Amino acid sequence: MKYRDYYETLGVARDASPEKIKSAYRRLARKYHPDVSKESDAEDRFKEVGEAYDVLRDSEKRASYDQLGQNYRSGQDFRPPPGWESTFRNSSQSKQSRGDPFSHFFEDLFRTQQREAQPRGAAAETLSISIELHEAFAGAEKQIRVTDHGTGDARTLKFKVPKGVLDGQKVRLSGQGAQAANGRRGDLILVLNVRPDALYKVEGADVYLDLPIAPWEAALGATIKVPTLAGPVDLRIPAGSRSGGKLRLKGRGLGREPGNQYCVLQIVVPPAQTEQARALYERMAEELDFNPRQAWTQS
Repeated sequence: MKYRDYYETLGVARDASPEKIKSAYRRLARKYHPDVSKESDAEDRFKEVGEAYDVLRDSEKRASYDQLGQNYRSGQDFRPPPGWESTFRNSSQSKQSRGDPFSHFFEDLFRTQQREAQPRGAAAETLSISIELHEAFAGAEKQIRVTDHGTGDARTLKFKVPKGVLDGQKVRLSGQGAQAANGRRGDLILVLNVRPDALYKVEGADVYLDLPIAPWEAALGATIKVPTLAGPVDLRIPAGSRSGGKLRLKGRGLGREPGNQYCVLQIVVPPAQTEQARALYERMAEELDFNPRQAWTQS
């Protein structure tokens, strides 16, 4: 297997602050987001960026990763140090999209493992799994590798992410959990955590999108194409719209009974970088009877 440098993936220093890591992730995730990017390898790069951020944003995961990678460079062969498997009780698996075992090794390595009581002496094992927003919306087939704590045997399990799943919802894999002393296997419960997305903010079943518009689109009205989780749609901007206003796209959110997508208008002012642009702004200032602070004089 090959060692992957997550700091290099995000383009940050190894001592980068959490704020710089988050900023780098948002920039790259927006650049390679499948809904907007025209790069030929956008989907793969988007997954790599999300995978790197998922590890480096968590202080415990990052500390474990730093300890693992201190003697390795990107692309070098990786061999776990002595006692590694007994410490973390996980091993690697093949990555679905590119046959790279290293990524899902980390997915197994950094899972949260808990125990829940279950009848007849069996145990239910709870694992936390990270998924992308588009996987939560459309559903997906994924696989994980689990290690039986009693026997040490590793198994690769396939499971389906239900279409429209919400953050924190669970998938139960019957009879796939840990093995009790009586030989029975409990259930494996997967808690699905939706990663932050570069374009959309998720609140329950609703999604929010900051939508940049030009001043004339706000003043005169316009019809523009906007991205949604199901693909681009035409959206009518009413004349006289203001920055911060919300436009609803009904049923474009998440959930079995889908929530909505809200487009939050953000008016972007063109810069006055040419003589013609400056002259236009000066003409507007002279001819338009407009005072954005008029309410102050009335209070």
